[in-house]
Formats: sequence, C-alpha cells, structure tokens
Amino acid sequence: MEWLLAGDSGYALGLVLAVIAALLLASKIVDWLLRKVQRRVTEWHREHRPPDQAQKSDSELSDQAQQVLGRMSQGVRLVLLLIALYVCVPAILSVFPASRHIAATLLPYAWTPVEQLIGGLIGFAPNLLSILVIAIVTRYLVRFIRFLLGEIDKGTIYVPGFHAEWAQPTPKLLCFLIVLFAVVLASPYLPGFGSPAFQGISIFLGVLLSLGSTAVVANLVAGTALIYMRAFNVGDRVKIADTFGDVIEKTLLITRVRTVKNVEVTIPNAMVLGNHMITYSGMTDETGLILHTTVTIGYDAPWRHVHERLIAAAKATACVKDDPAPFILQTALNDFTVAYELNIFTTEARLSLEILSELHQNIQDKFNEAGIEIMSPHFTSLRDGNSIAVPVEYLSKAAPAKSFRIVSDTIAK
Repeated sequence: MEWLLAGDSGYALGLVLAVIAALLLASKIVDWLLRKVQRRVTEWHREHRPPDQAQKSDSELSDQAQQVLGRMSQGVRLVLLLIALYVCVPAILSVFPASRHIAATLLPYAWTPVEQLIGGLIGFAPNLLSILVIAIVTRYLVRFIRFLLGEIDKGTIYVPGFHAEWAQPTPKLLCFLIVLFAVVLASPYLPGFGSPAFQGISIFLGVLLSLGSTAVVANLVAGTALIYMRAFNVGDRVKIADTFGDVIEKTLLITRVRTVKNVEVTIPNAMVLGNHMITYSGMTDETGLILHTTVTIGYDAPWRHVHERLIAAAKATACVKDDPAPFILQTALNDFTVAYELNIFTTEARLSLEILSELHQNIQDKFNEAGIEIMSPHFTSLRDGNSIAVPVEYLSKAAPAKSFRIVSDTIAK
C-alpha cells in the first residue's frame, strides 16, 4: 500500500475522487444486482405459487415477495457498504500527509484479515478440491440411481424380484445413505476438523440423538421394514389392531388410516409392525375378497330352497362377482335352527360394509317372498308337539304323528 503515500496534491485529489467514484459505482452495481435478483425471485414465485394463492393478483404476489426481498437486500447492502468503507477510508486518509499516521494505523487492520483470508483459501485449496470431487461423484451417483429406479417405476426396465412399489421409496433411502456417506468422507477435509470445538459439537449432537431419537429410529426402521414387506399400500382397506379403515398415507415414521366413520387415525410404524395387520384389499385384483354372512333357518324349510334364496339374494347385490360364484356352507345344526353361511366374492374391498348391508336387505326380501321365516332372533310360540318339523315333501315318508285326547273336568264329572 506504499504507492498510496506518493504523489503531489493534484494526483492525490484525483486519487481520492477515483476512490469515491469507484465506491459509488460499486454501490450502483450492487443496487442493480439486487433489483435483478428481486425480479427473478418474484417471477419464480408467480410461476410456482401454491394453490391457495392462485386467486391472488400478480401485484399482490409481487408486493409480498418484495417485502421479504427488500429487507434482505437492505441487510446485504449495509454489509457491503461497511466493507467498502473499511477499505476506502484508510486509502483516502493515506493520500493526505496530515492523516497518513491514521492510515498507517488503520491499514494493517484492513489488510491483515484480507491476507489471512487469501492465505487460508490458498492453504485450503487441496482440501477444497477433494470436497468438490466427493460432491461431484455423489451428485452424479444420486442422479443415476434416481434415473435407474425411475425407469423401473415406469416399467421400461424389469429386475426380477424387485417389485414396482419399491421403486419410489428405494431411491430416497439409497440417496440418503449415499449423501450421509459423502458427508462422512468430506468431514476430515473441513476447516477445524479434529479441533476441540469440533469434537465437542460432535459429542453434543451424538448425546442428543441417542437420548431423543430412540422412538424416531424405531419408527424409521419399522417404516422401512413395512415398505419391503409389502404389507399394504395407500388406498388399501386394512385393520391394524383395533383400527379399521383405508390407508391414506404411509411414510417412514407413521401410517395414517381413515376409518369408516371418516376419522383419521395416525399410527406410529413401530406400533403397526408390533401388531397384527389384516389387509382386505390384498387379493381384490385376482380372485376377489370373500365377504360372508350367516342366517339361521328352521328345520322345516328345505335346505335346497334356502340355498336358492341365498344365491338369488347374492346375485341381486351390486359389486358381487359371478365368477367365482357365491357359495353356501351349512356351518351348524343348532337346537332349533340350521346355520347357513353365504360367501360372496367382490373386488371392491372399500365398499365391504355397503355390500353387506345391501346383501342383508336382499336376503330379507327373498325369504319374505318365499314365505321362509328367518329364525334370528329366537322367539317362543305354542305348537302341536306331536307334528314333525320337517319339510312338507318329507311328511308322507315320516311316521304318522300320534294323536292325543284332551278330557275336560266337566265331561269327567
């Protein structure tokens, strides 16, 4: 900086004016750059506005963006102005003989940090090159993994044993592990690595993670296991412990289920993995889900007739498949009734409650039309116990009922 101390008064005055002009020019350039950044950010915000702001005008969006950017630009302008003044004021003072001793005192304060910064950057150049190599390799490796698994998700690439639903969560997990590994590799090249401060921060973060993230880690591990177990997908109707409903969200931490009463239940994945799960939508794309209901009919109704009525009720119900056809199982011969279990196939697992409700209505209609009494619930009636409770067509083959005589007290006397 000795060249600033030489020269006559005209040269000194010209140098002062040049420094002031350079300072003003730098201020104008900074203002121009900040205005350009504000316009770019405002345009980006207008193009990527969220749906809830779609009805707002461009002027409102511009005002909102400029309010935020205005405060940021004021801070940047102030910092740059202080730096410029810190450099220019000693330079101007060094031009005049009366203020050279002040400049000689201030110049080391202004130049020493710059020398340290330049020296640090030069010494850090090899480490910076290593960090750049790690960053570039990590970037292209992540892009390659996303491209490869994206093609698997589209179906253009087929990998035996790799299911299509794994193509979306797998790149997230792999990219997270790759980035984490890259951070570990790049850490030794960072400034201050190995210093007591760096080690203290590492120990502090490790203690925080070990004490506060036990449940989080458990849920992350459980969420990863659920993804690759293929237990259920979003949209499936499931029963997890006591929660019955449709899966509306599945993340690495939680599973969210909307019940049939339209209540959203958030279940931690560790709890999901620790309880039994029933997936009603698992086979709906193939043979279909089997729904069943049971009715009890008296012994006097022919079982073949009962089967016909139940099959007719099933065929009259919406969303019931004809192939495979409905079938009936006689599950019990009770004291007073026969239990008939009607089984139907459907591909609409999410409508299971509605299908069963309509099926019950049709069963009532079909049995009422045929004059067959459904014996649920039981009731008591007076009847002639000497008659046999068998279908009418079997009465001719059965033993004749024994008669009995009633004698009143009046006739006896």
